[in-house]
Amino acid sequence: MDSALIPKGVKRCPTLQFLLWIGAVSVVLLWGLLAMVLVYFKGLNQTNMNNAYGFALWIWADLAIIALGGGAFFTGFLRYIIGKDELKNIVNFAVLVGFYCYVSALMILGFDVGQPLRGWFIFWHANVHSMLTEVAFCLTAYLGVLTIEYVPMILENRQIDKVPFFHNLSHNMHEIMAVFAATGAFLSFFHQGSLGGVPGVMFGRPFGFREGIFVWPWTFFLFTWSAAACGPCFTILITKITETAARKKLVKDNVVELLAKISGWMLAAYITAKIIDTIYWAMVTAPAKGFTFLDFYTNNPGSWYGLWILIAEIGLCGIVPAAILITDKGRKTPATLWLAVILAVLGVCLNRWVMVLQVLAIPVLTFEGWVPYFPSWQEVATTLLPVAMGTIAISISYRYLPIFPQELELNPPDSPVAEVAATEPEAQGEEAVEETPAGKPEPAEA
Repeated sequence: MDSALIPKGVKRCPTLQFLLWIGAVSVVLLWGLLAMVLVYFKGLNQTNMNNAYGFALWIWADLAIIALGGGAFFTGFLRYIIGKDELKNIVNFAVLVGFYCYVSALMILGFDVGQPLRGWFIFWHANVHSMLTEVAFCLTAYLGVLTIEYVPMILENRQIDKVPFFHNLSHNMHEIMAVFAATGAFLSFFHQGSLGGVPGVMFGRPFGFREGIFVWPWTFFLFTWSAAACGPCFTILITKITETAARKKLVKDNVVELLAKISGWMLAAYITAKIIDTIYWAMVTAPAKGFTFLDFYTNNPGSWYGLWILIAEIGLCGIVPAAILITDKGRKTPATLWLAVILAVLGVCLNRWVMVLQVLAIPVLTFEGWVPYFPSWQEVATTLLPVAMGTIAISISYRYLPIFPQELELNPPDSPVAEVAATEPEAQGEEAVEETPAGKPEPAEA
C-alpha cells in the first residue's frame, strides 16, 4: 500500500495525482529514449556536430550539470568540515540533487563518446597526459561518493528501516559521513577545475586560452569557484520548486538564508575574479595572440556571440544575484531570492556555454569564418532525457524518503495546511498506541 511507504506523519499527494505527474514527465523521457536509440544504433551522424564543433550541446550540458551539482560537495563541505550545523536540514536534498546531476552527466558523456560500451578504455588505457582522464577518474569516483551518501536516505524508508540490519547500517553510515564529504570535496575540486583547464590550455584557441600558475590556467580555479558559488543556488532553487509543488514549507528560512548568504559572498568573490581575468585576457593575452577584444564578439552570424553575452554573464547573471544574496533584505524577500538563484544558475550555464561553444565558433585562421551551429532534435531530446529522469527520481525520493528533517516540524498533523499521510493505523493492522513502562497505553507519536 502506497501510504505505508510514505514517511510517517507527513502528507503526500494522492497516488493517482502522483502517477499522472510521473506520466507527464515520462513523455519527455520516452522522447529522449527514442533519440538515444537512434544515436546508439546510427551513430553521431544523428547530430549536427561537425569538424568545427566536435564538442557541442552535450558537452555544454555536461559541464553545466556538473557545475549545478556542485551544491552537493560544497554544502557537504560546509556541513561536515566547516561545521555549519544548520545545513544538516538541507544537506540530504543537496546530496540527492547532486547525485542525479552526476548520473545525468555520465549519461550525457555516454552519448558523446559515441561508443559507450568502450567507455572502460578511459580507465584501462588511460592517457596520463590528458586532463580529461583526470576528469573521468574523479567524476566516477565522486559519483561513488554521492552514492554512498545517498544510500542511507534509501535505508531510512519507512519499511526498509524496519529491518534491523538496514537500520543499523544507515545509522553507522551517518556516523562516518564526514569522511566521504571531505573526499567528495577533494575530488570535486580537481574535476571541476580540470574541466575549466581544458579550454584554458588550448593556446590555438585564443578565446579560451589563459595564463596561469604552473600548469593550471586561471580557468581551472574559476570553474571550481563558480561551481561552489552557483551549485548551492541550484539546490535552493530546486528546494523552492519542491516546496511550491508540495504547497508546504520543507526547510526553515534560516537554513536557506545561511546557504544563500554563503553562496552570495562566494559569487561576489568569483565574479570579481572573473572581471579581473576578463580584463587581463582582453588587454594582455588576446593582443599577444594577434587579436583585439572585439574580434571575439563581432561579425558572427545572427550575433549569437555578441557583446551582450559577456554583459549577461558577468553583469545580469553575476553582479546582480551576488548583490541580492549578500544583502539581508535581498535574501529574506522571497521574490528577490527567487530572482537571485535563477540568475546565478543561468549565469554558470552561460559561462559553460561560451567556454564550449564560443571557443569553437570563433575563427582563428585568416581563411576561416564564423561557423554556425544549431543542435539536432536528437541532441536536444537526449539532453532532456537525464533531466526527465532526474525529475522522476527526485519526485519518487521526496515521496518515499525522509529527505527533509524539518518537514514534520513545519507541517504538524493538526496544522490547517498539513494532512497526515495515513489517517488509519498502518496497513499491517498495527495498533496506533504504544505501551509505557507501566503498561498504560498512550497515543503514539505522530
